[in-house]
Amino acid sequence: MDFNLSEEQLAFQGAARAFAAGEMTPHAAEWDEKKIFPKDVIAKAGEMGFCGLYSPESVGGMGLSRVDSSIILEELAAACTSTAAYISIHNMATWMTATWGTDTIKETWCGDLVTGQKLASYCLTEPGAGSDAGSLRTSAKKDGDSYIINGSKMFISGAGETDLLVVMVRTGASDSGPKGISAFAIPADTDGITYGKNEDKMGWNSQPTRAISFENVRVSADHLLGAEGEGFKIAMKGLDGGRINIASCSIGAAQACINHTQAYMKERSQFGKPLAAFQALQFKLADMVTELVAARTMVHLAAFKLDENDADKTTYCAMAKRFATDIGFDVCNDAIQLHGGYGYIREYPIERFQRDSRVHQILEGTNEIMRMVTARRILEDGATDAIR
Repeated sequence: MDFNLSEEQLAFQGAARAFAAGEMTPHAAEWDEKKIFPKDVIAKAGEMGFCGLYSPESVGGMGLSRVDSSIILEELAAACTSTAAYISIHNMATWMTATWGTDTIKETWCGDLVTGQKLASYCLTEPGAGSDAGSLRTSAKKDGDSYIINGSKMFISGAGETDLLVVMVRTGASDSGPKGISAFAIPADTDGITYGKNEDKMGWNSQPTRAISFENVRVSADHLLGAEGEGFKIAMKGLDGGRINIASCSIGAAQACINHTQAYMKERSQFGKPLAAFQALQFKLADMVTELVAARTMVHLAAFKLDENDADKTTYCAMAKRFATDIGFDVCNDAIQLHGGYGYIREYPIERFQRDSRVHQILEGTNEIMRMVTARRILEDGATDAIR
């Protein structure tokens, strides 16, 4: 693939950077401190097309490639990583709705979702089913032309403030594993749905995170995404792109920290000369930039593999997510060290970027799971020539 950005990609990058600088950067610290979910700014992002990045044009989305989307999300994350991460999740849920939804669901929801006028949450994780998504227990039982849903989800981004829930449930027997999972698009205000408290979190404070309970929630059969039993496949396809998205957010956070550190090292003096004059600190900054460029390149490669529907796209997405989220957090951490005590106080944004990027190593599949996905493929016959 060509690693030089095209004129169109540079235009996307410039538009996202300008939006982030004008609408997100000035408010990010306040959103974090006061736990403000900036729905008005997300709606403005929707006006730019950023809430329907890779949703098809047939429903009003931009229909962009995953590489293009990664470029945009990186720029948004360099302003407010938490808000950009929510926007990435909304994009995933919107794409699922647009791709597998019935005509009724598409007509009812997609127009408002791709413009950010209405927002979506993705509901997979349960109290007893995190990394082992195939063991989820929330159930949907057929009742005439409806389904009755019971169970709970947890750690759901945007929950309590979003309009549509893309929910993975078990329609098969309790021991049916991944093959018994189906996906539904459920209006968030449906009777029987209740929300827990907004969790107190280390980061991601500009987006609420709540548990969701479903008690005899009746949903029409036309809210099913795809066919019965296709939910796990839909979830995994969504997570390939979701892993690219969250990796892109880590890169954006790390790039912001490098930008701040570069400026700080030129301004701050010790022992009669600027920090930038000390070779040990120069080397640290050089390593940070080198590792970030490697991570960005790997993310773009994985996004390209996903765009091309490469047979090993899932492996590349897993590798890129693992590498970029680890590197992204390390770069933010090193930036704090180079800022000294100033990096630890909230007057500087470095500590916020570190807090917001830490969870990226956990969600969309923990980095331990990413290693499992990669190792399984490597150990298959013929994999040495495939993964290269």
